[in-house]
Amino acid sequence: MPPLLPDTGPQRVIAASNFVNTVGSGLYLTAGVLYFTQAVHLPASQVGLGLGIAGFVSLAVGIAVGRLADTRGARGVYAVTLVIRTAATAGFVFADDFWLFVLAVCAATGAQAAGLAARSPLIRHYGGDRPQRFRAYLRSVTNIGISLGALLAGWVVQVGTHTAYQLLVVGNAIAFAASAAILVLLPPVAPGPAVEGPRWVALRDRPYLLLTALDGIMAIQFKVLTVAIPLWLVDAVTAPRWLISGTMLVNTVIVIACQVRASRAVDSPTAGGAAYRRSGVAFLVSCSLISLSAGAPTWAAVAVLMAAVVVHTIGELWHAAGGFEVSFALAPRHATGQYLGVFGLGAGLAETLGPGLLIALCITWGRPGWYVVGALFALTGLAAPLAVRWAQRHQPLGPGENAAGDERTPPARGAPVGSRPQS
Repeated sequence: MPPLLPDTGPQRVIAASNFVNTVGSGLYLTAGVLYFTQAVHLPASQVGLGLGIAGFVSLAVGIAVGRLADTRGARGVYAVTLVIRTAATAGFVFADDFWLFVLAVCAATGAQAAGLAARSPLIRHYGGDRPQRFRAYLRSVTNIGISLGALLAGWVVQVGTHTAYQLLVVGNAIAFAASAAILVLLPPVAPGPAVEGPRWVALRDRPYLLLTALDGIMAIQFKVLTVAIPLWLVDAVTAPRWLISGTMLVNTVIVIACQVRASRAVDSPTAGGAAYRRSGVAFLVSCSLISLSAGAPTWAAVAVLMAAVVVHTIGELWHAAGGFEVSFALAPRHATGQYLGVFGLGAGLAETLGPGLLIALCITWGRPGWYVVGALFALTGLAAPLAVRWAQRHQPLGPGENAAGDERTPPARGAPVGSRPQS
């Protein structure tokens, strides 16, 4: 299990804010779509279209807000994104037609993407010597928060009344507002120094853009558990429906218990590339096991699917650890928000395009599609170390950074040049 509390006060503030935030996210992820279809009575096709529009709108927001966090101060910008998300979520109560729904969900989704980019400089500044490890800790906290939110949302779905769904929306907005309020306890981070050169340097970094694309392909794996396996269980497998919740529970418990530990050995970009390669192999194995569950007896299908989920989750731990490492280590410190905003494009595209791809290959095509998806993950994992080496050779340096992306400390006055500075 990860440690209950981080080492420093600022880390604890960020973790507390993240926990409250993700409880709200768990409420929405579990029952948000049902609110619009069951309480607002929008057609499911319109809800799907609106969510797709919001997904595309949010792609560009993270880059712009990430740069704003670098140049204007990350704490204030991050807090503003949470306030906007609070207002947009509260606006769901009044979104009683399609266009009001699109406006509200675009604002909420855009604020979510912007918040992830704006938070990145805070993680780097307060994350100590290994901000990637602190990021892994936050992922464990995220899973705990989402699980609690999902339990609360389960009550709403069970009751099923209009009032219960509206309470869900109000609770969601309160969680985001509380998350913003907690940030008052966090010391502000001074904006980075002005740097000469192109304004959108991350968009000119071709090796980093390649890694973003590869991570986006790999991020489709998150939709395997939430989209492909539930549909596969309904259409092709003679297994009980409770297995849908069972697979998610197993995945969540393993991530909470093991994400920090899985990230400890991934302590360099080279190790990050190797983690991508291992995750690709794990996803190939898990996809192959899932395909074998079709037509099997119930007991065998349950055993094979649970084994596949365990293997898939191990791959997910490696994928997340590799992504944390390369995204931070290969980004110059002065442009952390902008670079992490760019890196988020990959996950955003996977969120938008992944479900349709998995449905077309794994559900519509069937068993052969699982092998194609597994091979796609494996090939992506094999390409990642090559992309990491290219990125290391062309890594941009910001003011006060060395080739490893660490901040240089000038020698103390009177100390000979080249001597180790005192801490």
